[in-house]
Amino acid sequence: VGFKVTSGPVLDKPGDLAGLLTNLSDGDVLFIDEIHRLSPVVEEYLYSAMEDYVIDILLDSGPNARTIQINLNPFTLIGATTRSGLLTAPLRARFGINSRLEYYDAETLTAIVERSSSLLAIPIENDASFKIASRSRGTPRIANALLRRVRDFAQIKGSGKIDNSIAEIALKALNVDSYGLDEMDIRILSTLIDKFQGGPVGLTTIATAIGENAGTLEEVYEPFLIQEGFMMRTPRGRKVTEKAYKHLGKDFGWVQGGLF
Repeated sequence: VGFKVTSGPVLDKPGDLAGLLTNLSDGDVLFIDEIHRLSPVVEEYLYSAMEDYVIDILLDSGPNARTIQINLNPFTLIGATTRSGLLTAPLRARFGINSRLEYYDAETLTAIVERSSSLLAIPIENDASFKIASRSRGTPRIANALLRRVRDFAQIKGSGKIDNSIAEIALKALNVDSYGLDEMDIRILSTLIDKFQGGPVGLTTIATAIGENAGTLEEVYEPFLIQEGFMMRTPRGRKVTEKAYKHLGKDFGWVQGGLF
């Protein structure tokens, strides 16, 4: 079975999608990442392809315009998105199975780190691989990125082997703490506590206070902070939790008492 990979932003014209679909063999899998970014015109081409394995292609334009129907080999379409709410209802309804992937657990990420270290031909101790995995925010991509940076430290400041000590030194230098929070995460939480008494405060106000784009905060940083229980959304805005106060060494009881 063949497996072809593409992404929504790449398919900006119906002809791009038609070329992919017509080259699929019987039983092939087509994977479209960021499928919510398909243009409406391209998306409509998928409807008949998913339901009847045919596509209609428009030839010429104006009075000479005509369409031809092309039969496709049966195939499986897999779409991935982090923003399923942006999918149109007709497209979402045409998928027979809808699944949600959760963050990876530390044990699975540890196995990924150890495999990646073998591919990089660098030895790593079990406790070091677990340390990297536990600070990877449940994401293999981040785990592999941290592994490469820790490898650099091991080769320059260590013996070339990643042990628990060199992993701790590297992660500290990278400003990645025990929860996987980086410098920007800490800055967001500290700003909420120090400048806004923990909130609630609007997203735009937070963005202005730290000099970051509001969309970036909402899409990149906020989901993990909420998932890990450091921040919550309320009708009045964002608010930090008691866990955030404790993690940053702030006095939660004093701030709460000072509100009244």
